[in-house]
Amino acid sequence: MAAESAQTLERGLRLLRLLADGRGGRTPTELSNELSLARPVIYRLLTTLLNEGFVRRDADGRVHLGFGVLVLAQAVQPLLRAAALPALRRLAEEVGATAHLTVAEGDDGLAVAVVEPSWTHMHVAYREGSRHPLAKGAAGQAILALREGRTDYLVTEGQLQEGARGIAAPVTGLPWLEASVGVVTFGSLDESAGPRVVEAAAELAGALG
Repeated sequence: MAAESAQTLERGLRLLRLLADGRGGRTPTELSNELSLARPVIYRLLTTLLNEGFVRRDADGRVHLGFGVLVLAQAVQPLLRAAALPALRRLAEEVGATAHLTVAEGDDGLAVAVVEPSWTHMHVAYREGSRHPLAKGAAGQAILALREGRTDYLVTEGQLQEGARGIAAPVTGLPWLEASVGVVTFGSLDESAGPRVVEAAAELAGALG
């Protein structure tokens, strides 16, 4: 790939990543300032991305992600789920709690893979496709912690469901993915559960890296 083409692609990806940060739309001038790119460059990028449906402009001229991104996201989620299932299955069986992979979508966390333990008498039913605010529950808070550079596990209780306790750790080392691995249960968890969740998150990062 020619150097100029590679640079254009990199700039387009940076622009899309900026629009995906959950802070809403931007004007071309704001995009120019935040990306440190000249406005003519921004307009050329936007023209291409608009034509391909990856961005859209509202009535006020602000730029948002377009629905074309959804097609890519829908294709990625099955790949993430397939890569996560082995690590989640081991985690669920070893800890004795429902294990899950949660990814950030704007201000929400989306559960893209869930595995329930096979040997427990009672466990939390947590559906794939469930959404919750990132600020509530261990899974979302682990993603927010990653944005601040923190990588240890977090513990919450009763934030998403009364009596349920959650432990989650961020998936690190993948700039293109904001995600966490976690477990949720109604009972108590062994002290090893937190470190084991961190290990599972690292295992998944290795599988995706």
